[in-house]
Amino acid sequence: MRIITGKLKGRKLSVPENVELRPTSDRAKEGIFNVIQARRYIEDAVVLDLFSGTGNLGFEAISRGARSAVMVDVSPVAIKHIEKSASTFGVTNQITAITMDAEAFLKKNSGKFDLIFCDPPYDHPFIPESIDIILNEGWLDEGGWYILEHDVRHLFHNHPNCVFTKPYGRTIVSIFLHKESEE
Repeated sequence: MRIITGKLKGRKLSVPENVELRPTSDRAKEGIFNVIQARRYIEDAVVLDLFSGTGNLGFEAISRGARSAVMVDVSPVAIKHIEKSASTFGVTNQITAITMDAEAFLKKNSGKFDLIFCDPPYDHPFIPESIDIILNEGWLDEGGWYILEHDVRHLFHNHPNCVFTKPYGRTIVSIFLHKESEE
């Protein structure tokens, strides 16, 4: 895995040992960021990366000009790895790494984000509920995007807030806009 473009372009992200992760492929990540850059600004965005694993999506956003990224993962090993990568890349001042289950994080915290990435295990029961929580409980700033990775067990193209869905191999990316952004 590598950072595709921006100030960290070409930097490699490793996968921590002894942790089960399914990092976003470079192909899917490039597709996600192409859609974002074609339709909105990343510059100065505040990002939340749920089920962050290696921090792949959060680091890519930072590389492309995001102001900050909060990375949440239940694995302490993954979070330590993210902190180490942030230090290696010289972006520790832009990263907040939190060891917590994503569902618990959303229920116990609050915040406003421009972009929220969520790449859960595809069989995670929280996937449908996460959409309602993110869209209806104040997590997205006006015009904010919720970018969810899932597989064919969950299809959201008919959801009223889903504005984009596209498969990248086994991964399907769906993008949801904040309810007040609909027009």
